[in-house]
Amino acid sequence: MTFQWGMRTYVMGIVNVTPDSFSGDGIPDVEAAVEQGIQMEKEGADILDVGGESTRPGSTPVSLEEELSRIIPVVERLAKRVHIPVSIDTYKSEVARRAIEAGASIVNDVWGGTMEPDILKVAAEKNVPIVLMHNRSKPKDLAQEEKLGGRYVGVAYKDLIGDIKRELQISIDAALASGIQKENIIIDPGIGFGKTVEQNLELVNHLEEIKAFGYPLLVGPSRKSFVGYTLDLPPEDRLEGTLAAVTLCIQKGADIVRVHDVQEACRVARFADAVVRQRQK
Repeated sequence: MTFQWGMRTYVMGIVNVTPDSFSGDGIPDVEAAVEQGIQMEKEGADILDVGGESTRPGSTPVSLEEELSRIIPVVERLAKRVHIPVSIDTYKSEVARRAIEAGASIVNDVWGGTMEPDILKVAAEKNVPIVLMHNRSKPKDLAQEEKLGGRYVGVAYKDLIGDIKRELQISIDAALASGIQKENIIIDPGIGFGKTVEQNLELVNHLEEIKAFGYPLLVGPSRKSFVGYTLDLPPEDRLEGTLAAVTLCIQKGADIVRVHDVQEACRVARFADAVVRQRQK
């Protein structure tokens, strides 16, 4: 699949092969995860993002072996049964390597190459696109509520957008230095990762400044805590808030939206594109 950036918004469907997803949609069963991915393709997904380790605030890290055992069978089967790219959601270089060998064609690293820099070499060697995400998540900044789940509090930025841009630039420079081609870099400002509710709202409102980097822009507002805390709703009731965020992100320049609810997001994206992309012509 060849992406034509700027022509329309692409929808990335989330396939969580985990028992502890924050959104409540984790599917530890291989066949069920594969069927979910196939259904997402039918609903209009352009990419499937398979992850084997929860990134929810306060989640427990999993071992390399456990992550591989969760995702490799799913990636292998999806790659044979769908006609859209499969992405691997991981920061571990060996998981990325094995997933690509199993059929994945995109790496989605929530730590932007800073946790395991060798993942950049893997993407370069395999010549696949990589999503570099901004992330300041620290356990000390975490607060939990029973109904709404985890959120980050007291996270200090001198200049929210400026700091995100500066730290993303570090990841971009490292990726280029590792041999990744410029056209294989996608950036993600990390909505929900090491940012307070208010900071996430500000970030959505200023996404065009991140878009100004000139790289394709991926955003993942789906069911996030900033939606839940703004509306006082648990993850299972955040569809409308998510779709509002998706619409605003598209208006501000998002090229890819990463979502749990694919059919609804595809409809929203088509309508938003009819307005936004028409205006840009």
